[in-house]
Amino acid sequence: MGKHEIKIVPSVLSANFGRLQEDVDKVANADLIQIDVMDGHFVKNISFGTVVMKDIRTKLKLDAHLMIENPELYIKDFADAGADIITFHVEAAKDPMKVIGQIKALGKKAGMAINPETPASSVFEYLPHLEQVIVMTVNPGWGGQKFIVECLDKVKEIRARWDGDIEVDGGVNDKTIADCARAGANLFVAGSFVFKSNDPAGQVELLRKKASHK
Repeated sequence: MGKHEIKIVPSVLSANFGRLQEDVDKVANADLIQIDVMDGHFVKNISFGTVVMKDIRTKLKLDAHLMIENPELYIKDFADAGADIITFHVEAAKDPMKVIGQIKALGKKAGMAINPETPASSVFEYLPHLEQVIVMTVNPGWGGQKFIVECLDKVKEIRARWDGDIEVDGGVNDKTIADCARAGANLFVAGSFVFKSNDPAGQVELLRKKASHK
C-alpha cells in the first residue's frame, strides 16, 4: 500500500448555522468541507439540503455525506448543488452498485459509508468502484458524540484490501486522530473540535500535525 495523503475535513454539522459562511471561511486551510445531509428517517436528526450546499462559497471541494433513505433519488440534486464527492450509506441503498453508477455518470467521486454496527465486509465487493469509504466512529445523527475505538478495526480490515481514501467520521480530535491514522485512515472528519473552538484554523493545523506524526 502506498503513502496516503492526510486530509482534514471539517463537518459543518457543528458550525453555527446562523453564520455558516463565516464559519466555512474560518477553515479555508482545510482540505475538504463535509456537508452532512440528514432526513429524519435514516437518522433521527434533520440537517442540510441542496439549497444550503448551493449557497456555500468555498474553494475547497465539497463532500456530501448522505445519511438518508433512498439515496438514489437525490444523487443528481446534490451533484447539481456542487458536491464533488457524494457518499451514501450502504445500509440505506437498495442497490448500491446502481447508486455508485449514478454518481460516476455525473462525473463525481463515489463514496460509501458504514455505521458502527455494520461490518467492514459489507463494502468489500464495492471497493474497486469507490474513491472513498467513511467508517463512522459514532452513531450518525448528532455532533459531539464519544469516539467508538472498536470501529478502528474496520479501518484496518479495509486498508488491508484497498488503497483508496478511508475517512473516519465521529469523535475525531487531537487525542483520537493518531490512532485513526495508525489504523490506516487518511481523511479525518472533525466537527465540534474545530468549530466549537476560538481558533478553527489552528485546530485544523493541530489535527494535521497529530495525524502526520502517528
